[in-house]
Amino acid sequence: MLSFVFWVLLLAAFLFWPVSNLVWTLAVRRKQRRLKQELDERELAAQKRRARFIAVFLCLLFSLVYNLSRLGLPSSG
Repeated sequence: MLSFVFWVLLLAAFLFWPVSNLVWTLAVRRKQRRLKQELDERELAAQKRRARFIAVFLCLLFSLVYNLSRLGLPSSG
C-alpha cells in the first residue's frame, strides 16, 4: 500500500509543473481573448494561483487512475 501511494505522489509531483503551466497558459489566453486586452500583473498572479489549484487535482486524479491501471488495486498483504 505504501509503495502504491509513493508512486501516485511521485507521478503527480512530476506532472504538476507542466500541467499547471498548460492550464495557466490556456486560462490567460482565454481571458485575454474575452477581454480583448493584455492582463496586468495582479490578474496574471491570480490566474497562476487558480491554475496551480486546478493542477493539483488533475495531477492527483490522473496519477491515481494511471497507477490503478498499471499496478492494480493495492493490497494490504
